[in-house]
Amino acid sequence: MNRRGIVYAVLAYGGWGLLPMYWKLFASLSATEVLAHRIVWSALFVWAMLAATGRLKAGLRVAQDRRHLLWMGIGAGLITINWLTYIYAVNSGHIVEASLGYYINPLVSVLLGIVFLHERLNGWQWGALAVAAAGVAISVWAYGRFPWLAISLALSFGLYGLAKKKVSVEAMESLTWETTLVLPLALLYLAGLHLAGVDGGWHLPALRLVLLLLSGVATALPLLWFGMAAKALNLTTLGFVQYLSPTISLLLGVFVYRESFTALDLLAFACIWMALVLYSVSSLRHAMRRVGGMSAAQ
Repeated sequence: MNRRGIVYAVLAYGGWGLLPMYWKLFASLSATEVLAHRIVWSALFVWAMLAATGRLKAGLRVAQDRRHLLWMGIGAGLITINWLTYIYAVNSGHIVEASLGYYINPLVSVLLGIVFLHERLNGWQWGALAVAAAGVAISVWAYGRFPWLAISLALSFGLYGLAKKKVSVEAMESLTWETTLVLPLALLYLAGLHLAGVDGGWHLPALRLVLLLLSGVATALPLLWFGMAAKALNLTTLGFVQYLSPTISLLLGVFVYRESFTALDLLAFACIWMALVLYSVSSLRHAMRRVGGMSAAQ
């Protein structure tokens, strides 16, 4: 097993898992204002990263392909929805529900594969979807409402992954154009807030203002680590490590921010965890059969 790859994967998913603590620093701002700052400073940072690593020309060439630009535009819209929903969830006291969304995400991706890519599932995967559906039903009962934040996060990120399959662009170049395509809207929004005299970001205490300006770094670094991990590890190993992120967020929500977590919540999460076990076992069995087939062919 590639130890360096594991380290990068832990850094990436651990960083994403700790993001609630970062966004909580800006709870006094609206989610849309935080999002606009995140887009602006992310765009500036990733363009600077491309220039510093000698990939600026490669990044610019990406936009010459209209098909790539179209799908990255769709991806930009989806990841913007995902970021806005997540920031809102964190700062409105719904970190536990947000973590549920990212636990559900791999199973939503399987469902999207059936609908859009006409993929076929085995018995284990159908079982995982059924148990996950039971978990969502229990969460509806527990919350007394549909868990729209969790489902929105899972669905937007799942569709974002689907859009990413349509283009073969490196993660950093992709993030560069995704943030650049929505940059004008973010700048217009911030300019509107400033003209109306209601922009809270620039009136934060000095340290928090600096941290807000570093939101681009907080966005891009985990993605960079993820890219390094993806090159070093197989998808099965990476798939197991991905559950580190929602687990950290869940623990933060329950033990640090004291969000409600009842017996019904535990039952709902238990169903999702069982579904993920079934899904992971299925993925592992498939990977082992594929390796066995390759060995036999040799």
